[in-house]
Formats: sequence, C-alpha cells, structure tokens
Amino acid sequence: MKSAKPDDIDDTSAPLIEHLAELRTRLIWSVLAFVVAMVLCYFVWNPIFDFLTQPICHALEKRDQACGLILLKLQEGFFVAMRIAFFGGFVLAFPVVGYQLWRFVAPGLYRSEKNALLPFLVASPVMFLIGAAFAYYIILPWAFDFFLGFQQGPAAQPADPAAAAAAGAAGAAGAEQPWAGIVFQGSVEEYLALTTKFILAFGLSFQLPVALTLMGKAGLVSSEGLASVRRYAIVVILILAAMVTPPDVISQIVLFSVIYGLYEVSIFLVRRMEKKRELEEQEADV
Repeated sequence: MKSAKPDDIDDTSAPLIEHLAELRTRLIWSVLAFVVAMVLCYFVWNPIFDFLTQPICHALEKRDQACGLILLKLQEGFFVAMRIAFFGGFVLAFPVVGYQLWRFVAPGLYRSEKNALLPFLVASPVMFLIGAAFAYYIILPWAFDFFLGFQQGPAAQPADPAAAAAAGAAGAAGAEQPWAGIVFQGSVEEYLALTTKFILAFGLSFQLPVALTLMGKAGLVSSEGLASVRRYAIVVILILAAMVTPPDVISQIVLFSVIYGLYEVSIFLVRRMEKKRELEEQEADV
C-alpha cells in the first residue's frame, strides 16, 4: 500500500483531453470576466475619463489654463469610450485571470510548490497597482508639466473669445506680438492613448521582480546568471522602453530607469532567496 506523503500531488494525472477541457473552462471564465468588466466600464466611461484627465487638468490649472480636450474626428468620442472600456476591463479582470491560471496549474503542483507560488499570485496584482499608481500620481504629472512648458504666448486657445478680444485690443493699441503663440489643444483620443499606455507600461513593468523571483524560486534563473547578462538586459530594456512609450527621449529614459531599477531589485531578491535556500540545505544536512 502507498503511504500518503505531504508533498503528494493532490489530483491524479489526467488524460490530455481532460487537461484541454480544463484549459477551455479557465479560458472561458477569463474571457467572460473580461467582457463583463468591459461592459461595466463602458456604462461608466465618463467618470473613468474624468479620473484619467486629472493629471493634465492639474498641470493646466497651474498655468491658469482651462482644462479642455477636443474631438478631431466625428467618431472619436465612441472610440474613446471603447478604449476606456477595454482598459478598465483589463484592469478589473486581471485578478480573475490570475485566479483562473492558478486553478489550472494548481492540480499539477505539490503542496510545497503551491505554498511557494501563492505569495507570487498575491503580489502580482499588488505590484501592478503600485506601478499604475506610480505612473498616474508621479510620472504623468511630471511629464505633462514638462511638455506644457514648451507653450508660449497667451495661455488660451485661439478660439477663446476673451483671448480674441484681448488680441483685438492690443492690435488697436498698436502693440505687436514678436513671437508666434503656442498653446495646447489636445486630442481626446491621443491624450487617452498616451495616458493608458503609460499606466499599462508601468503596471506591467512592476511585474518584473515578481516574474524573475518566481523563476529564481523554481531554479530557472540565478542571481549570478542575471548579473552576467546585465549588458544584454540593458539593450532589451531600452528597446522595450522605445516601443511602449511615445517617441520622445524623456519618456523613454524614465521608463528605462524604472525597469532597470526593478531588474537590479530582482537580482537582489533572487540572491537573497538563494542564500536562504543554502541555509535550509545546510540545516537539513546537519
């Protein structure tokens, strides 16, 4: 008779067809959660949009400018609502998708492996929220304040009646403007694409320590190996930062600095885990 061991796998090995059926069930639940979350966000897209526009509004208020974005295309408003619904659905469904992934892989894990993996599943959405909050509350206000600093002239749109009246009065008085006025007239869709891209990029970037530490826990990577490929990691991070950020050097440098810092943190966490594992092995040998 077989004796029950604490590290035995909970479920017996299932045929391939059962694994595929289980995978289909988990995918259906994940897609359903995403669709439901996206529909819910579509019906409340206005409050979400107001929340996402707070960084640009605060940056404009510091310059005594009215907060307003324009629709360049007739259908742009609908696509903005759909983009917000897709973005909100992804964020809300992220924990559900992670849970379904856990339910799919858990039957094939030992109990000790489950106990080791569970903290990472909890840390993943937490780190995503930390990264998104870091982008929203720190990076976006700083970036918008920097970009709006390139305005010059009257801080009002040309179509503003007050600005037009002031310009007419100045012209009547014989005053001449020695420079061309530059004022921000942002597109709704362009602003939303920029903001959501920043939030998602930083949210996903903060998954790096979780992923690499989990791989170190599984023995797939080592701190020495991660340190030895640091120069290649820098190149990959630079390419990634150029792909997911707008085509300006400042945004790319900021994202690169954050991801590279997280890479160094990952090396530290993996090295700490390796030392802990060595101590446990030494104690076991004794």
